[in-house]
Amino acid sequence: MSTQDSNPEPLPHDPLKAAVEAEAVMDEGTPREPEPSDTGAHATHKDKRKEIIVALIELAAEHRWEDITMTDVAARAGLTLSDFRDFFPSKGAILAAFSRMIDKVVLDGTSDDLTAEPAKERLFDVLMRRLDAMAPYREGLQGVMEWARRDPVSAVALNQVAVNSMRFMLEAADISAEGPVGSIKLQGLVLAWSRVLDVWFRDDDPAYARTMAALDRELTRGQRLVARAEDVNRLAAPLRSLARALLSPSRSRETPRTRERWRDVEEEREERRAHTL
Repeated sequence: MSTQDSNPEPLPHDPLKAAVEAEAVMDEGTPREPEPSDTGAHATHKDKRKEIIVALIELAAEHRWEDITMTDVAARAGLTLSDFRDFFPSKGAILAAFSRMIDKVVLDGTSDDLTAEPAKERLFDVLMRRLDAMAPYREGLQGVMEWARRDPVSAVALNQVAVNSMRFMLEAADISAEGPVGSIKLQGLVLAWSRVLDVWFRDDDPAYARTMAALDRELTRGQRLVARAEDVNRLAAPLRSLARALLSPSRSRETPRTRERWRDVEEEREERRAHTL
């Protein structure tokens, strides 16, 4: 066999596969932090990670995302490219780390003060605190959002990062994201959040009046949609139960025996007819 025959041809570009790979890198591709015995070394490691995250967001405010290289990020953070590689494998992984960093700020500030308030008010408070945590990075985040609109494949991966964050935001507001309606809540909240961010990027009011109004509208609309989805879920529950019963392994095992009994009855009838003749 020739060398040419033994080497497989490269596969064509697959956008769906690329999206899955991008999601894996962005959401889980960052190396886990080492566990140094020295507390000071651990703090330094976390500080350098944050410096890289901040450097990328700053650059995103100054340049198109596609024009930013990892060398640029390393230089802005005061690191060599080799040192940068020890912390992150890609720009997308830095974005996922940024999202988790903001998640932590919000979760650390969560208390039981609004426990007695309606779910909408609790979630409103959580998301406003998220905006406060994101405020120092607003210009850079706007650049990231503009890039996502130009790159649908990367937008899919960014959407998954956002879904993961919103899962924790719902938890912080003591709102369940489990069950059949949970996915609707999560994806609906991500879409609503993106619309709120569009308003936030243009809101020059220090009190964020327009942003707060937009968030209130989106949460009210989402509340109605979730209520409808829960109604549909309740109505569909008997059908799901019936489908499970029809497709259950026990029923599948009983079906051959049922057919066998009918076959025996038919054979007995044929024997009686034969004797009669």
